[in-house]
Amino acid sequence: MLNKFVNKLKVNNVSTLAEVLFEKRNEKGIVVRNLAFQTGIDPALISKYEKGNRLPTEDNLKVLAEILQIPFEEARKMWLAEKVYNLLAYEENAGEILALAESRVAYLSGQQSLTMQELSASIQDKLKHIDDLKGKWQSRRPLNPTQLQKMQEFFNVAYTYESNRIEGNTLTLQETHLVVNEGITIGGKSMREHLEAINHAEAISYMEQLVTDQLDFSPRVLMELHYLILKGIDRNNAGKYRSVPVRISGSAHVPPQPFLLEKLMEEYFNHYDRQKKRLHPVILAAEMHERLVSIHPFIDGNGRSSRLVMNLILLRKGYTIANLKGDLTSRLAYYKALEAVQVDNNPEAFYHMVADAVKDSLERHLELV
Repeated sequence: MLNKFVNKLKVNNVSTLAEVLFEKRNEKGIVVRNLAFQTGIDPALISKYEKGNRLPTEDNLKVLAEILQIPFEEARKMWLAEKVYNLLAYEENAGEILALAESRVAYLSGQQSLTMQELSASIQDKLKHIDDLKGKWQSRRPLNPTQLQKMQEFFNVAYTYESNRIEGNTLTLQETHLVVNEGITIGGKSMREHLEAINHAEAISYMEQLVTDQLDFSPRVLMELHYLILKGIDRNNAGKYRSVPVRISGSAHVPPQPFLLEKLMEEYFNHYDRQKKRLHPVILAAEMHERLVSIHPFIDGNGRSSRLVMNLILLRKGYTIANLKGDLTSRLAYYKALEAVQVDNNPEAFYHMVADAVKDSLERHLELV
């Protein structure tokens, strides 16, 4: 398969990026040193680009495309194709890797990602029960403001505690309450763990304000949520997509390379826009949660951001915060359910897990009123 990929350019008489850069420069009668002066790129680098000894950065490619009047999207396609080739050229099982990558990209950004599988009868029954509970919850509203504040404090602290615990934070539920609501420093706990609790609580407040203001989920909202998660912890990467490859410890799923993120995230939000009026909100919330974790667009904070996105969608549709538990057994089940989607394209277990969390939340809210 890799050989087909590599030979496709020759079969279709398509020039490589190096050839296009060289031909366009000569076509315009520009010598290397003048092109270097116009672009600000070292002439030695330009020579390497034209000989195919080195790929330009995306920023350098933009400048070269502009000066040489090459359509940037076409140049970028060649650039990405050669990055993929360079990545796999010396892998013994390159064909298998490429096949796996093609399958995963098809799931994340192809047409099949925009067609929902038929929901099982057990999922549909669970969703009907959830909607009955939602109707009962909404019939009890509006609540007394003091009662509502106390309930929000209780559930939000529990959510912060569990979501952070999934990621390895060791603050207990009581300690999380003291840090978030009382501003107390816990001895023996790291500054990072304190900031994770404070930041997550602030992200929940931001999420709830979005619901109050009737603002929809968007790229800007995602970046704001992620920024709040990493604020004071990793300033350089807060609210920014990663620029390096990552691996998920203990998972068979390999997140996409960074040069694919822009397109994948564009498709991610396209999927949301297309499905938000078609899918049941609980399934939509689960979908957007899983897809964001699978794309893994950030260096850190992907899990917390994904669970916040899930809950933003649920809250906007009148549901209560769904709290996925962070104890060892629940955490392993969570990772296993995600991997079933990522590796086997089977979302059943994950849909059940999210639906169970939504049902449990509604039942607990109803008990308190």
